[in-house]
Amino acid sequence: MSAKLSIDLVIPIFNEIESIAQTYQDVCAVIDSLPHNFRLIYVDDGSTDGTVDALRKILVNDPRLTLLQLSRNFGHQAALTAGMDASQGDIMISMDGDGQHPPQMIPQMISLIQSGYDIVQTQRMDDDSVSFKKVTSNFFYWLINKISGTQVIQGAADFRAMNRDALNGLRSMREYHRFLRGMISWMGYKSIILPYEEPKRIAGKSKYSLGKMLRLASDAIFSFSLAPLYIGLSAGLLFFILACAQLTYVLTLWLTNNTQQVVPGWSSLMGILLIASGIIMILLGFIGVYVGYIFQEVKRRPIYLIKGQLPNDKE
Repeated sequence: MSAKLSIDLVIPIFNEIESIAQTYQDVCAVIDSLPHNFRLIYVDDGSTDGTVDALRKILVNDPRLTLLQLSRNFGHQAALTAGMDASQGDIMISMDGDGQHPPQMIPQMISLIQSGYDIVQTQRMDDDSVSFKKVTSNFFYWLINKISGTQVIQGAADFRAMNRDALNGLRSMREYHRFLRGMISWMGYKSIILPYEEPKRIAGKSKYSLGKMLRLASDAIFSFSLAPLYIGLSAGLLFFILACAQLTYVLTLWLTNNTQQVVPGWSSLMGILLIASGIIMILLGFIGVYVGYIFQEVKRRPIYLIKGQLPNDKE
């Protein structure tokens, strides 16, 4: 018989009033049949539609629930982090509250952790249709895997299970701009990937706007790679090479007595501009690299702020 474990489900939510009751019922239908002690940690990321009131009503009848209220909308990654920091169980499972992470996979995820894996990651299996979001997502994963020192699986989701050791490792990483999929991949713990087909949302629409997706992509690129900083350095070197080539060309014309092809004042002006621009961009590139390293070390702002909490035990 499998050991009885303490398992925390971390569920970040933002304006999910239309789906919160159904997703709660779907999760309970699965965990109620399992021989483990479950705790449901809902993290409200600044909802304004009555989601918190709906959860309070559920909490009255289910002491397994904990509700964390963030002081404002800090973003999905910060809300996940808040829930992970509150987790105290043997296993932590994170999933979204919109019904697109199937709770039916929870038993298999637990079994894989029990079999020796530190992390169980999931991967969305998309259909063959072509869309703007899919094309840009594929390009993002290709780019981040090219320029970073880690490999993030295509279609990775924030639906995952982690044992206590892996979770403690993740919790020790306190950078402000967070890309959890990359951070988890970077840690190097023993992991396995579970593919799944993403069901449709129970209600409402995705809260992940284009702006939020761009911010997540920006956090991923700038947190995991210094490649953008080397663009200035590379451009500076290119300008310097062009300046040297231009001066060599002019010098050749002078040595071969073809000075009539040289526009008076043009060569000296362009040479000075190119050399100066090249040197300035090289210096800016070096400064940018140093600033990048400093930037990675001095992120000390809180990742999130909690304004209220309703604990497991009824008051």
